[in-house]
Amino acid sequence: MSTRLGSPPQTGAGDVAPSWVALALVAARAASTKNAQDPVILAMGELLGVVDAFVILSATNSRQLATIVEEVERVCRVAHGEKPRAVEGSEGDGWVLMDYGAVVVHVFLEETRAHYAIERLWGDAPRIEP
Repeated sequence: MSTRLGSPPQTGAGDVAPSWVALALVAARAASTKNAQDPVILAMGELLGVVDAFVILSATNSRQLATIVEEVERVCRVAHGEKPRAVEGSEGDGWVLMDYGAVVVHVFLEETRAHYAIERLWGDAPRIEP
């Protein structure tokens, strides 16, 4: 499954997709306003069971990584009343993980993302991508 960020998937009979889809889309859009690179949303529910989606993004440098993290936190709080349950890593690590329960946002430096290749690891996951 693949869809554009502007059109969330439908669940049938005109119903809008579950709230985790909306949260994942909001996180990806917020990151895009700070020029995040290559946003991808993986629907993980059927494969992993403990999380519904991974949002994976890249930054070109550590300052941009920090800015993206701040913007995702701000917009998710304002738009959904959601704060991350946990934030792991730092811009100096090249990877920040933001745990929103159903949605986990991964913000990588480009080279760190290439090294860990989460999209390849979870290649069977359905995608919601821009």
